[in-house]
Amino acid sequence: MPAVGTVAPDFELMNQDNQPVRLSDYRGKRVVLFTFSRAGTMGCTRQACTLRDALPRIDANHDTVVLAMSDDTPEALKAWKERERLPYDLLSDPDGVALGQFGAPGLSVFSLKLPMRLHTLWVIDETGVIRAGHAPILLGEAAATAIKALEALPQPARR
Repeated sequence: MPAVGTVAPDFELMNQDNQPVRLSDYRGKRVVLFTFSRAGTMGCTRQACTLRDALPRIDANHDTVVLAMSDDTPEALKAWKERERLPYDLLSDPDGVALGQFGAPGLSVFSLKLPMRLHTLWVIDETGVIRAGHAPILLGEAAATAIKALEALPQPARR
């Protein structure tokens, strides 16, 4: 799991439209990255929708994008994105490599791998440095936690 103050591990994953997305594509912007266990489940929908609803506050004066990551297929992510009107990219990590790097490994019980992942939230600054990390995070606190972390950062220079 990356430490606050270190450069976030880069990745390239397919989004809900089967288009590649690299974290490094967002250098120059702030990124709120969250992980979730399964598209369409009650808890994950709550997390995603609180971030959706808070997006005006997240982006206000922060030049910030939100990205979400799970091991769901791009097709499942697309259906969920459309159903819940999620305005940000949902990234598919079927092998769980990036998810593991960001503190959301698959859960195991007695050597049985369960299809569950921890919910985490990361705030990454314009240079790619992690400024806040929460692993795990309570689902209802994702948006407030992201906003608080963003407000603690120095304001970006106006262009």
